[in-house]
Amino acid sequence: MESEKPMDRLLCGDVGFGKTELALRAAFKAVQSGKQVAMLVPTTILTQQHFLVFKERLQPYPVEIAMLSRFASDEEEEKAISGIKAGTVDIVIGTHRVLQKDVRFKRLGLVIIDEEQRFGVVQKERLKRLRANVDVLTLSATPIPRTLHMAVAGLRDMSVIQTPPEDRQPIKTYVTADEDELVKQVVERELDRGGQVYFLHNRVRTIEKAAQRVRRLVPAARVSVGHGQMAEDELAKVMVNFNQGRFDVLVCTTIIESGLDIPNVNTILVENADRFGLSQLYQLRGRVGRAGKRAYSYLLFDATRSLTENADKRLDVMSGLHELGMGFKIALRDLEIRGAGNLLGSEQHGAIVAVGFEMYVQMLGHAVQRLRSGGDEDLVQDVLTTPEMNLNLPLEHLLPRASSRGQRHRLPAHRRRARAEAAGGTSSGPYSRPAPRRVSAAYVDSPMPGTVVAPDARRRACSARSSS
Repeated sequence: MESEKPMDRLLCGDVGFGKTELALRAAFKAVQSGKQVAMLVPTTILTQQHFLVFKERLQPYPVEIAMLSRFASDEEEEKAISGIKAGTVDIVIGTHRVLQKDVRFKRLGLVIIDEEQRFGVVQKERLKRLRANVDVLTLSATPIPRTLHMAVAGLRDMSVIQTPPEDRQPIKTYVTADEDELVKQVVERELDRGGQVYFLHNRVRTIEKAAQRVRRLVPAARVSVGHGQMAEDELAKVMVNFNQGRFDVLVCTTIIESGLDIPNVNTILVENADRFGLSQLYQLRGRVGRAGKRAYSYLLFDATRSLTENADKRLDVMSGLHELGMGFKIALRDLEIRGAGNLLGSEQHGAIVAVGFEMYVQMLGHAVQRLRSGGDEDLVQDVLTTPEMNLNLPLEHLLPRASSRGQRHRLPAHRRRARAEAAGGTSSGPYSRPAPRRVSAAYVDSPMPGTVVAPDARRRACSARSSS
């Protein structure tokens, strides 16, 4: 942040590893330097949570913090917008409301994008255009393929948090069919140890039916419903009551996905998990296990219908998570499954079919290097001019099968032939290799690997071993 070049850094850390803490300290440093901070958050619930955390932590300091979301009244919103324009508001935390045209900053210095995978390219670029010299800090446990590829290719900086908090235990993840008996046992077991449960049903139209199912299976459980189409006051009341332990099970949509931190919830059940993306599943799994207790995640699918190939791959990846700090590896796996995206357009995932991934990365690397050095050399000429060339001809160049008895006897000969560049001589230059040895008619196993033994010598050796 102190360098002359504007910061554009991706902070990749597992759920609960302290990304918000680093964002808070970066915001405080920007305010100390006389700049304003805008924090973009995907959901209203997470906005309120961040607002309360920032207010509590920065209370001893003269820092003015405002919130822009559905939870803010019209009067509070108008006061916040006028304060942002006048420069009296130092930090504003909000949803997409921050991106609207009537929100104008006087001295914006830092933009923090929390849960980056929940926003589109247009929304993120809109924040950068607010001011030319703005530092951008992007937070994500599982960045989208396009963002991760930009960081890996060197177009933006990246930091990774790999140290887990103390007493954090890995979350046990199960991928299984959706059955009533399983749901009943899972909920009852969590309630017996004094915990709470998330039951995720991502359809607002049928969410009440899902809540009735939980009530029928576990009559002793106190069940509540929460989703994004509820009125602001009603949703806020539900979340506060659930946080205070007045309900045992929260039947909800993906509104809980991003950053929500309720330590007493240590079991989550996700219906129709095959319909979610890989980063979504990982984020939902990270809503539990944040208090040092053993946590459980059940990814349920409908056994009566077949899964798509990509859905099967996603569930396989999730079922193999047994360690902490796997978010970055999940993002890399997502990059492999969905493709790297389009750096020059708005597509955030997709295969690079036109030129091939290797050629694309090579061209991108040359372009970045040319821009940094200020050169004007021809990009295409640089990429196509390479020190090596592969020539594939439709000719058989294998050793005859009659020359030896088995494949393992021919392999050493193929290895030596691959290491050779010119028969009977040596080559010079950085790729020089030793001259190849003369290959005999057959290779056999011998005390020294790679020793050449002629057929008559092999017969003598076999007869000597049999007589002894």
